[in-house]
Amino acid sequence: MPDFSLDLNEDQIQIQKWVHDFAEDVVRPAGQEWDEREETPWPIIEQAAEIGLYSFDFIANIFGDPTGLTVPIVMEEMCWGDAGIALSVFGTVLGVAGIFANGTPEQVMEWVPQCFRGENDKLQIAAFAVSEPDAGSDVSSLRTRAVHDEAKDEWVINGTKTWITNGGIADVHVVVASVDPDLGTRGQASFVVPPGTPGLSQGQKFKKHGIRASHTAEVVLEDVRVAGACLLGGKDKLDERLARAREGKSARTQAALATFEATRPAVGAQAIGIARAAYEYALDYAKERKQFGRAIIENQAIAFKLADMKTRIDASRLLVWRAAWMGRNGKTFGAGEGSMSKLYAGETAVWVTEQAIQILGGYGYVRDYPVERWHRDAKIYTIFEGTSEIQRLVIARAISGVHIK
Repeated sequence: MPDFSLDLNEDQIQIQKWVHDFAEDVVRPAGQEWDEREETPWPIIEQAAEIGLYSFDFIANIFGDPTGLTVPIVMEEMCWGDAGIALSVFGTVLGVAGIFANGTPEQVMEWVPQCFRGENDKLQIAAFAVSEPDAGSDVSSLRTRAVHDEAKDEWVINGTKTWITNGGIADVHVVVASVDPDLGTRGQASFVVPPGTPGLSQGQKFKKHGIRASHTAEVVLEDVRVAGACLLGGKDKLDERLARAREGKSARTQAALATFEATRPAVGAQAIGIARAAYEYALDYAKERKQFGRAIIENQAIAFKLADMKTRIDASRLLVWRAAWMGRNGKTFGAGEGSMSKLYAGETAVWVTEQAIQILGGYGYVRDYPVERWHRDAKIYTIFEGTSEIQRLVIARAISGVHIK
């Protein structure tokens, strides 16, 4: 197990520069266009695939980093370019994380490559479907059901998912469904729905406040049949887990929560990328903008804002890197460290981008300047992958040992 260190190794430094260059040269110049189009930027995903940034090998490499830091490094640089495009490129990682968190080694090797490439080397994307219209943050209330057809060894899935990144347009969907509603989250399981499976369709596509280049929609499942082998973890493991739950014994994993625990530091890193972009832009603007015969950064009101912005960004990164290292090395989040990182980074992104608008004044409020878009993009980081309120609940329960409601 590597010691926690803030010194990046040579591989991490090279990857950071490589991703930053792609974000600077390709992603950022296209940010405004795809935000206004509100469409998936397929040409940019193709470009990312051509250079190996969007690929099974690259994702396996960064997830395999024993320090855990390469994933947040990559996410921060991409979202520094543009968060909506970054989520279009890496939204597939949510599905990949669902497979890694719940699947057997054989299932990981079978399905994760198909999240990126299909037959004849066709570009593919994946989605992770948990949220539902009436459940929201209450993951225990999922109504999507999976029933086992023993005669055919198939699972029949029915339900509607909502707020799904790449929902309906993905080739591979990872769906969390209830197999025993009486057990709440402990009665849930994850299933891979392969490309072209009958019964899965896209419902409403949402027009969003921010991250508009990232496709978000409902996923409708009507008598979707998947083979028994598509149950992540396998039937024996599921039966054992259900039996333990019915006996009142502690559960080792929960299908949706296991994925969220693994992805929260990476989501926090995305928020840092947005905040850093806004801070750097505001800093440059403050040095150049002159009022009353001097640059506005010479005024304490502006200089102190920038000082606080930089401090909160760096503090957020430290929390994210610590949580990423802990998660990669099997450390228990005894104080909700994963939730801490996502909570603080998400709220920092909202605050920093608002300060950037204030520094630019009227220019910060118009679409000719990117800080307006960054502010809209930042807000989702206090909502998805667990709201700020849910993160505080997780932290409070962890530090108190009390089941706070």
